[in-house]
Amino acid sequence: MKKGVSFLVTVALMALASSLASASDPSPLQDTCVAIAEPKNAVFVNGKFCKNPNLTKAEDFFYSGLDKPGNISNPVGSAVTQVNVAQIAGLNTLGISAVRIDYAPYGQNPPHTHPRATEILTVLEGTLLVGFVTSNPENRLFTKVLNKGDVFVFPIGLIHFQFNIGHTNAVAIAGLSSQNPGVITIANAVFGSDPAIDPDVLSRAFQLDKNVVKNLQSRFWHDNN
Repeated sequence: MKKGVSFLVTVALMALASSLASASDPSPLQDTCVAIAEPKNAVFVNGKFCKNPNLTKAEDFFYSGLDKPGNISNPVGSAVTQVNVAQIAGLNTLGISAVRIDYAPYGQNPPHTHPRATEILTVLEGTLLVGFVTSNPENRLFTKVLNKGDVFVFPIGLIHFQFNIGHTNAVAIAGLSSQNPGVITIANAVFGSDPAIDPDVLSRAFQLDKNVVKNLQSRFWHDNN
């Protein structure tokens, strides 16, 4: 009898420990969500306000136009067409979104991260060199050449890229594990921030002459999203 009680207590304690270990705050769905004491001044929630279910219609779950190529006549030679909660309101709380990416010959989707999503990419046309880099201290590069029909995964938060190594346009579709994945293009964020990061900081961080940093900061950093 004592053994049976002891076993049940052990199981209960393990279940409690497991539930505590897996408990966490809800994942953020935007870059910032500052707490405020006065609700009347609140303008955002973690996600979007929900429509009355009785007023929901089919159009809330629909988007048209992903068959149309984006404008790839830009400095990076690519265009990202996003389909997230901003385009399909019905994605709210569902934890998923999609993008279409068009690439000019030798165009690229520059090194960037998605702070809130893992990405799974499928090549529809062309040949892409893709890769991601793991976190410090290893900074290990995982890279692969993808052809039509190939699939590659970019883990959440890691810097990754795609580069069209073919002589023709390329197209890819990607799914992301957030209704609002966010995107931080590394060069844009570092050298194109507003206001600008102190050149002394970047000069030391990148081991560059301060004038080189100032020159990089003076350039226009194209956003392909």
